Amino acid sequence: MATITAAMVKDLRESTGAGMMDCKAALTENDGNMEAAQDWLRKKGLSKAAKKSGRVAAEGLIGALTKGNKGVVVEVNSETDFVARNGQFQGLVKMIAQVAFDVGADVEKIKAAKVGDVTIETAINDAIATIGENMTLRRAAALEVSQGVVSHYIHGAVIDGAGKLGVLVALESPGKADELAALGRQIAMHVAATNPLALDASGLDPAVVKREKDVLADKYRQQGKPENVIEKIVESGLKTYYKEVCLLEQAFIHDTGKSVAQAVKEAEGKVGGPVKIAGFVRYALGEGIEKQESDFAAEVAAASGKK
Repeated sequence: MATITAAMVKDLRESTGAGMMDCKAALTENDGNMEAAQDWLRKKGLSKAAKKSGRVAAEGLIGALTKGNKGVVVEVNSETDFVARNGQFQGLVKMIAQVAFDVGADVEKIKAAKVGDVTIETAINDAIATIGENMTLRRAAALEVSQGVVSHYIHGAVIDGAGKLGVLVALESPGKADELAALGRQIAMHVAATNPLALDASGLDPAVVKREKDVLADKYRQQGKPENVIEKIVESGLKTYYKEVCLLEQAFIHDTGKSVAQAVKEAEGKVGGPVKIAGFVRYALGEGIEKQESDFAAEVAAASGKK
């Protein structure tokens, strides 16, 4: 049997990020063979990842990357906010954003893509084994224009390009790229602040519009208004609603005296050509994830064998 030296354990630990005792065990199990020990640790790491996969991961980071006329945004979740400050996790998020930029926004394609000899899925599982928390690549989105720019804004950034909320805005225009990028960032900041539901009324979910109409109509029926009057009031109320939830109609946060559509139109002179907002994406960390509530006292009692 090969002698396992401290130097061998150190080398394996540096190459895998695994714990010292795990590295020693891996080398012992594999008679000092470094490659076999690395594989053994990877398999062990996948086993650890499987055990953790049922735990709710609603923290983490939103990562965004834009270059020229293309951009991506990804959400990578962890169990605790503490992990978002971990350098390995931050590097993983940036790597995933770069891969998404290269292969597209399909989550399964991103996970199957390789960086060197390792797939993103394996990199995530290795991080789970090393850091000790469940992690998931939850979602990704991409925007691209044939002519123009895609800008991004990260709110609550913990590192460059990653934070708690990320926005992409695509501007279609033959104008100056630097002016478009600056305008795009301003609009992205606006989207982060106001969370519009759609670009304009035509992009709203018909069910959402119907619900709003029904609420307005019922409100005025209860006040005894006649149906023909209610119809007019509802139409007026919908116009107000569109100004609240449609990006182009919202009051621009950088100049509330004009709408976003008006601000874009006024910027065309500076940009040097017509500008159209081709799309936007807003990812807020953990939105829509049902977080588990725990009873700490009950957990302690359970751990001690008491009911």
